[in-house]
Amino acid sequence: MIKPGYLTILTLPLLGLGWFFLQTSAPASTKTAAAKPNIIYLLTDDHRWDALGCMGNKLIKTPHLDKLASKGVLFKNAYVTTSICCVSRASMLSGQYMSRHGIEDFNTGFKPQALAQTYPMLLKKAGYQVGFIGKYGVGSPKEQPAHLFDFWAGSEKGQPDYEMKDEQGNYLHHTDKINGDIARFMETADSQKPFCLSVSFKAPHVQDNDPRQFIIQPRYKPMYAGDSIAQPLTAAPKYWQSFPDFFRTEQNIARERWHLRFENNRMYQESVRNYYRLLSGVDEVVGNLVATLEAKGLAQNTIIIFMGDNGFYLGEHGLAGKWYGHEESIRVPLIVYDPRNPQLRNKSVEQIALNIDVAPTILKMAGVEVPKTMQGIDLVELVTSKGKKGNREEFYYEHTFMGSPKIPKVGGVVSKTLKYMNFYEHNYEELYDLKKDRLETTNLINDLSWRTQLQAIRKKYNTWKEAVL
Repeated sequence: MIKPGYLTILTLPLLGLGWFFLQTSAPASTKTAAAKPNIIYLLTDDHRWDALGCMGNKLIKTPHLDKLASKGVLFKNAYVTTSICCVSRASMLSGQYMSRHGIEDFNTGFKPQALAQTYPMLLKKAGYQVGFIGKYGVGSPKEQPAHLFDFWAGSEKGQPDYEMKDEQGNYLHHTDKINGDIARFMETADSQKPFCLSVSFKAPHVQDNDPRQFIIQPRYKPMYAGDSIAQPLTAAPKYWQSFPDFFRTEQNIARERWHLRFENNRMYQESVRNYYRLLSGVDEVVGNLVATLEAKGLAQNTIIIFMGDNGFYLGEHGLAGKWYGHEESIRVPLIVYDPRNPQLRNKSVEQIALNIDVAPTILKMAGVEVPKTMQGIDLVELVTSKGKKGNREEFYYEHTFMGSPKIPKVGGVVSKTLKYMNFYEHNYEELYDLKKDRLETTNLINDLSWRTQLQAIRKKYNTWKEAVL
């Protein structure tokens, strides 16, 4: 195992340098394994789909991620099958819906047999050196599989703190710690073996139980300070008031947290600015990473995948957090950059991609057999296939953690045109026409003109419940 140490954090400038290197010829590496690609999986926490410049956000500054998207494949319709970090991360590692992997809360981890079938362990068995940095987020921190990784810089807490100290006792923000841990991995990795490095940021998640909520790197305070951010249409009180009684209660955690972050315009402005500042901090790390790969002659054989573990309400529908089935909660950014494959360059695609696709995609890229127990698909095949092979029409959504009144349980079916959600504890259903009502403002469940579509999607919902087991 590579022993922990700590290197000085990279100080490359925020803009441009890493991508200058990418557009020049890479120096040949004399030691890297040419047959197998290196793979880096970058994961943000609570990162909604539209909080990237490349996804149409004209305010947020994410130049390095935007460049990554422009050079690779940007998935415009990427989703999670359960919008909560512990479950979504388990789905990414295992390639399975929650109903199959069975991890529904923050205390349950993978059993040894199931852990052996996750993408890091399968890659290790195939000869990869595997590393993990940041928030693992699956199971009790005491049971994290640090000993199975060749490099481990995971948090000892289920949810790490933003504010830390380095070995000299100096202030250290968690995003900057990740930056340093990546540098340490790159310095100590065995150049004779391919690697898979999984990096999990805390950003832009809040610091729970801290009144400041979003704790930024101090140097980012000036960024966005002069920007005025328009509140979303569905932040209007009438949308919160439209929920049924079981949902529209102050015991609903999404409403509790709305009071902490978005209750008035002043709070809204500062919360969203800090959310963006945290993501710009992540973007800086991505730029540093790209520059390091180029400097080491690794860039042309290193795949980078970037995704969010779930979405995040920024006050829409009078809510904060995630959990429920709205686009803001379940839709996430996803970028796949593979410099080896000309078919994966300069693409922006509309096909539905899911968090359960991460594991089979990584395994396929590494030339490792995908277990039949995985339920996701290979995203490379999805993008490059000339026919409709693997092109999903819909997916199943499920969220069972906690239950009413804190987080009412919900299941549903989502396509690009229609969304059905069933709060089955209360026999309450929602049906939205996503072609005309992307903001999900009008529930069509009692509209008789939608009776045929409703009956069809109810049938699909019941079929899906059995199929995902």
